Amino acid sequence: MKQIKVLGSGCAKCVKTAELIETVASEAGVPVSVSKETDPQTIMAYGVMSTPAVVVDEKVVHKGSVPQAAQIKTWLE
Repeated sequence: MKQIKVLGSGCAKCVKTAELIETVASEAGVPVSVSKETDPQTIMAYGVMSTPAVVVDEKVVHKGSVPQAAQIKTWLE
């Protein structure tokens, strides 16, 4: 199971990012655990300055915008 974290303040884009990841994973039949991280110090520890950001299995794969579904599919492979 992939561990995915959405880093951000809890803004609308951050919520949409988490929902989109869950939807794409469900459609692909890939089990994921999606969590939201809103603590500024934790977000900074990942070296992220712009949110929303996405961390897959402890690796930052995206930051600064809502990702496209096609991008998310590549993270789930």
